[in-house]
Amino acid sequence: MTEQTVVVTPEQAGERLDKLLSETLEGATRSAVQKWMEDGAVLCGGRPVAKNAKAKAGDEITVRIPDPVELAAVPQEIPIEIVYEDDDLLVVNKPKGMVVHPAAGNPDGTLVNALLYHCQGRLSSINGVVRPGIVHRIDKDTAGLLIVAKNDFSHNALAEQIGAHRFKREYRAVVVGHMPQERGTIDAPLGRSPNDRKKQAVNGLNPRHAVTHYEVLARYQGFDYCKFTLETGRTHQIRVHCAYLGHPVAGDTVYGGAKNTHGLQGQCLFAAEIGFVHPRTGAYMAFTAPLPEWFEAFLRKLTLE
Repeated sequence: MTEQTVVVTPEQAGERLDKLLSETLEGATRSAVQKWMEDGAVLCGGRPVAKNAKAKAGDEITVRIPDPVELAAVPQEIPIEIVYEDDDLLVVNKPKGMVVHPAAGNPDGTLVNALLYHCQGRLSSINGVVRPGIVHRIDKDTAGLLIVAKNDFSHNALAEQIGAHRFKREYRAVVVGHMPQERGTIDAPLGRSPNDRKKQAVNGLNPRHAVTHYEVLARYQGFDYCKFTLETGRTHQIRVHCAYLGHPVAGDTVYGGAKNTHGLQGQCLFAAEIGFVHPRTGAYMAFTAPLPEWFEAFLRKLTLE
């Protein structure tokens, strides 16, 4: 159990306490806060507070957060495209719409469930029983190449390459409007959005260094088709950086506006290339996946400038 204290500011006075805490405490949902309140784990002046309590300026709220209990992911026979496999790792071409690992709202049907079945449980254990083998992630509605570690030796070696910026990750995307240059670099730190804990923002809470390189491959009327190379790998990095420039990824209803006007199911973003040094052999390996049909179909709808 961990204990955190929140002091209510004058600006926060009158807010529902469950809402205030869910927006203040890292990773806390409103439903989780309400459960803690029911369990008597949210205290003010040493006394448990009610679920409908409102915040008062100057109140010191103590929250006793229980240790998380991880439920192991289970193997499921789900077809996945294996691009490469050996005794140490796999390279997978993840389809759009597939979640990488189980989480709230997606307890199964994920890439991890499929990998556990395919690999008969032989995956690295560093990220626990919910994310075995997962060295890096891509979003649910981002398709493309992902590397998976079968053992801890490989996981550590690959993670070290990613941390040292020696792991190549290139994406293809269609963005709204025209990028400011044919080639450029977006260097803007990313942190959790102060307004929405599920989103990232430039100069958000606890920002971390984030760098994305881009190249315009083709200009269309109202859109650019681009290559993006990650120097760092922050959550939603390409999507947030593009939106920051005023050119969100087409179809991105999180960072580009709530209404999707481009006929896409999710963002038009594809992890097309990865390159790394094999942790066991020391040989450099590179993989490229062709654009999926839905991406090609969208490009065919556009008109070149």
